[in-house]
Amino acid sequence: MDQIQVFVTGGTFDKEYNFITGDLFFKDTHLPEMFVRGRSTLDIDVKTLMMVDSLEMTDADREIILHTCRRNTSNKILITHGTDSMVKTAKFLAGAHVQGKTIVLTGAMVPYAFGTSSDGFFNLGSALAFVQMLEPGVYVAMNGRYFNWNQVRKNRKTGFFESMEEE
Repeated sequence: MDQIQVFVTGGTFDKEYNFITGDLFFKDTHLPEMFVRGRSTLDIDVKTLMMVDSLEMTDADREIILHTCRRNTSNKILITHGTDSMVKTAKFLAGAHVQGKTIVLTGAMVPYAFGTSSDGFFNLGSALAFVQMLEPGVYVAMNGRYFNWNQVRKNRKTGFFESMEEE
């Protein structure tokens, strides 16, 4: 079984909630806990590259993600990412022509720390399945679906990701 490399970049997925101030902030990734809770038996390696809100992600951050994907020996890479600029990062990675690797980006609209109201656990499980079955390329996995990097958008009215062909 091939190892799946998971890169954490931040986003709503890993945000914590300060119950006193009402602020969202980063502390640490929830992914190891999620894999244990989900009873995953996959060979997974988790590395935190950064903890940034995707609205604050820069091209320099994307270069770090790209460089790390290229250098990694795994051909199955899952990236947790904020939803606001996930498609932009997917386009950046696809434009760099990372050969022979399946790269799947996923995220959450509600932080995992919010419990059962979060979509993070479902999106992570879906992304894990997709990274194992899809051909090499760059994809976005959200809401139980996967999309090619150049055929997806976030519908800011509904909060769902959809195919560019859907109107």
